Amino acid sequence: MPTVPKIIFVLALAVSFTGLLSPPVALTVGIVFGLSFPHPYINESRGIARTLLQSSVVALGFGMNLHEVLKAGRSGFIYTALGISFALLVGLALGKLLQVRGNSSFLITAGTAICGGSAIAAIGPIVQASEEEMAVSLGAIFILNSVALLIFPPIGNALHLSQSQFGLWAALAIHDTSSVVGAATRYGAQALVIGTTVKLARALWIVPLALGTAAVKHHRSRIQIPWFILFFIFAAVVNTYVRTLEHITPSLFTLGRLGLTATLFLIGSGISRGTLKTVGWRPLLLGVLLWLAVGITSLYFIRTGFIAF
Repeated sequence: MPTVPKIIFVLALAVSFTGLLSPPVALTVGIVFGLSFPHPYINESRGIARTLLQSSVVALGFGMNLHEVLKAGRSGFIYTALGISFALLVGLALGKLLQVRGNSSFLITAGTAICGGSAIAAIGPIVQASEEEMAVSLGAIFILNSVALLIFPPIGNALHLSQSQFGLWAALAIHDTSSVVGAATRYGAQALVIGTTVKLARALWIVPLALGTAAVKHHRSRIQIPWFILFFIFAAVVNTYVRTLEHITPSLFTLGRLGLTATLFLIGSGISRGTLKTVGWRPLLLGVLLWLAVGITSLYFIRTGFIAF
């Protein structure tokens, strides 16, 4: 019997790489697998998902124009600063109101404010979070990421959001880079450019938040800097100025999209029934309420034109 989950997992992962599955479908298949079978490669899967995500984001840079990237990044840095400040204030207030114990409240808030699992992984060692607190926080974020990837594109279509509006909204309101890119890819090419770039600008705030947290906690810990963002910009430079590679860059961009789809399957497969039980209702309610506050507020300002390109 243990060989059956292994065979299904390997086959589903292989199909995810072929392009036959869209990102939301790959994520859904992963979630169904995670809830139906014991994961045969859970530890390996998490490491592969992290590496594959970063590699895929870099590969997507080969489909970006540097001038558009810089324009989106410049404006996005301001918007993300405002959004992160709002999320941190509201999240910490909700955590106290809901009496979420330990470090889980701050980790979920940091993950929602900046970039999901990456922020939690960077902040967790600094606040000396326990394995249980890390698991609870990551579980809450991953569950909401999965929901966001599935519901954001239909909401965007129902509200008739433009490509740039949707890209901005996804970048400001969805936690993890993988889900932002997945939702934006489904919506359109321009949404993908803006969504990816603004999301990476948002991810850069890991560094000041980590430094600030370390200063408050008086804890010297190695801060994880998202170096793959620099490689993404380098890929955009190559795509914009190195004409001799024009015949290669489209293939690299396609590989990035396929890698992202496989990443979403891996992330979905990590959500098990045990994860849902471990999260509990208080941290999950905090995550949901904070996510709704950030999503609705950012959508309002985008639709009114206060946040725009």
